[in-house]
Amino acid sequence: MTDRLNPLDASFLYLEEPTTAMHVGSVMIFEPPPEGLEYDDLLALLSARIGQVSRYRQRIKELPGKLANPVWVDDTDFDLAYHVRRSALPRPGNREQLQEFVARIQSRPLDREHPLWEIYLVEGLDKDRFALVTKTHQALVDGVHAVDIAHLILDETPEYRPATVPAWTPRRSPSDLELVAEAALESLTKPSQLLEAVRGGATEMLVLGKRVAGVAGDVLATVARTAARPAPTSPLNVRVGATRRFVMVGSDLGDYRKVRENLDSNAEITVNDVVLATITGALRTWLQARGEPVHVGSTVRAMVPLSIYDLGDNIGLANRVAPCFVELPVGEPNARLRLEQVAYQMRSQVAGGIGADTLAGLTGFAPPTLHHLGARLGSAMSRRLFNLVITNVPGPQDPRYCAGAMMLASYPVMPLALGQAVAVGVTSYHGTMCFGLNGDRTGMHDLELLGQCLKDSLNELIDAS
Repeated sequence: MTDRLNPLDASFLYLEEPTTAMHVGSVMIFEPPPEGLEYDDLLALLSARIGQVSRYRQRIKELPGKLANPVWVDDTDFDLAYHVRRSALPRPGNREQLQEFVARIQSRPLDREHPLWEIYLVEGLDKDRFALVTKTHQALVDGVHAVDIAHLILDETPEYRPATVPAWTPRRSPSDLELVAEAALESLTKPSQLLEAVRGGATEMLVLGKRVAGVAGDVLATVARTAARPAPTSPLNVRVGATRRFVMVGSDLGDYRKVRENLDSNAEITVNDVVLATITGALRTWLQARGEPVHVGSTVRAMVPLSIYDLGDNIGLANRVAPCFVELPVGEPNARLRLEQVAYQMRSQVAGGIGADTLAGLTGFAPPTLHHLGARLGSAMSRRLFNLVITNVPGPQDPRYCAGAMMLASYPVMPLALGQAVAVGVTSYHGTMCFGLNGDRTGMHDLELLGQCLKDSLNELIDAS
């Protein structure tokens, strides 16, 4: 039997347009090990690791006439060097040059004739650092059958010995006739599955609740309440083009903890609340700089995917993402009140969540995979429900290594949904808080300004606490 994409995974292929590439990326910056890291070292590492996840050597094959969902087939001509690419910035490469590089490669959709992932070794950064920039399609990473490539290549210790590459023999790709015959058989033995495929039901709320959120009752009630009130009109919602801008903003995790700890309020404030309040303040200043009307009741609705994970659960990371809709109070001039309003909304919607300590105990580096699950949730939901997606995933507070090189920072690159000018990804790691702002190149011509506004907003919260 072939490995057929379920309706949700297939929907990410069908929803993809030239202007809305459906892949999630990351920008990981490293300090080189004493002996350095060469392109061949990265090839050897990936060659040994991708055998753990078969998806990274499989491609998508469509059925004639789209009679059923596509299937995963082994890439009989798999070439690792095609997916692992080498680039360089003019030395000494700075942050702005790296951001422009990321924006250009993230704008391009992945080639469906090959497995749906790429990783770039970017050399030439200042201080002899290098970056790894990844692209992985949302149809590939589901948290059960496949995790993000960063999950595979990062280790908890600097000790690295190249592993023996396991033998791999690709299975023969089924012919079109065989795929059609199998789809016809499935239509007789599993008629409900065929009906799902014909309807394209992955984008419907029922499928979303069952297949993505995993907490259908509460989630669907939240979605129903939100759907009754369309998201506010905002310059964050424009016709999206094919090209992007990308901005990285690094900050100290201790500053967010300081804000939380310095408040004398009895209300429970989390680091996540402080992050959302920081984004709220940044959006307020950015809107004002654009000359947009901002009054006391002005809000921006964010969809914040929340990861819910139980260490006693052995079924993987999938079905552990639930949507939380937050009316960011951009009209509130007082930074402390903005924080308290955000915290109140989060407490009213969230019964449980995930903390950095929990994620730090998971095998590998989980944040990129959880950003994927958040992006899947955002892509599957109606654009009318919210103005932007914000994914905030706490990561381990101990260093991670790639072939002996210590990772200094990890910036997520979230995909843009149709009609949404910017997506915000946040990852905390080893004492840092890393914001990745991915924006439409025309609609967010001032994305750098929004990045600066994040820094100013955090300072405002520190002063207010």
